Amino acid sequence: MIELINWILEEGRDGDDLGAILAGLSERLVARGVPLCRTTLLMPTLDPTAAVISYLWRRDKGLTGAEISREDAYGAAFQRSPVHYLLEHNIGGERWHLEDPAVAERFVLFQELRALGVTEYVLQFVPFSRGRIALRGAALSMATDRGGGFVAADMETVNHILPALSLVAYRIGLSRFAAEALGAYLGPQTGERVLQGMIQRGQSQTISAALLLADLRGFTALADRAPAAAVVGWLNDHLECIGDAVVEHGGEVLKFLGDGLLAVFPAGARNDALNRRRFDVGAPALDLSIALHFGDVVYGNIGTARRLDFTVIGPAVNEVSRMEALGKQLGHALLLSESIAHRCDRAVANLGPHALRGVADTREVFVLAGERQGCSGA
Repeated sequence: MIELINWILEEGRDGDDLGAILAGLSERLVARGVPLCRTTLLMPTLDPTAAVISYLWRRDKGLTGAEISREDAYGAAFQRSPVHYLLEHNIGGERWHLEDPAVAERFVLFQELRALGVTEYVLQFVPFSRGRIALRGAALSMATDRGGGFVAADMETVNHILPALSLVAYRIGLSRFAAEALGAYLGPQTGERVLQGMIQRGQSQTISAALLLADLRGFTALADRAPAAAVVGWLNDHLECIGDAVVEHGGEVLKFLGDGLLAVFPAGARNDALNRRRFDVGAPALDLSIALHFGDVVYGNIGTARRLDFTVIGPAVNEVSRMEALGKQLGHALLLSESIAHRCDRAVANLGPHALRGVADTREVFVLAGERQGCSGA
């Protein structure tokens, strides 16, 4: 038993693959005579798009993993699940003998498992903390197809290893939680830098970057006359159109600026498609104003000693901001700086030199050749 516990702790110390640990543990328990045919581990996440990550090991098929959306994780199916039953009744664990038809009828899952030959299903909560964070614990299930189900010795073995499994799952879960939270609020690339220890004020580096500043025209006026909840939903729709394209092209959204964002790669056509869909249902459209610039920026931490912002600063950031405002004045949805135009693989048209507020010299600005003027100012 000590050997198995040590294996769990060593794997949890050296790696972050909880699914691999579940599979390895299941196989070792089978080798010790515990008649497992199926194990699952459900772990909550802080991912904005997923509520739970699920690991499923089956004796005949090995390990599979899946992220479960919030709708599926807490929807109608969850309300009729064994996990919900234990949570609702504040029960830490329970065993169900599925050879009894009346027991198998209690949950749809049990009916499915009984049809596969499962004779007993055990569900156990693996607690982590007492409420400081959302990571309260995981749910571990075990199933057997041996006639009569598990015996006392099987459950004794499992109960001995649960504290080690709980510790390992908690450690891996915390690491995942931290990465997910930082990725959600800072972006995955910036979040990774913070996790690697880049958290001191003034700690920064100079990088060359393509900067994208996007702003939704007419949003302030729309917000003044529409219900707040609807406005937030519309804003999220447009920001997602831009942000998804940034990520798909290897970029990162560095900061949301009210009804705009600062990022590093191009986006635009998706917003038009969204406006067409919104027009079809009678909802207001929002035009997009984008400025693209390339230059050196300082990328790192600014703020107070204990409240920091990981951002980019420098003349290039100021210039792309002024360019976005100029684009509105000129009536162009997309404005390119000279440094971007020279790197662009599409034909561009020079609009000539223009003054940018707060910038000493004039700057040549460009648009894509053939772009229509589709904007009507701020």
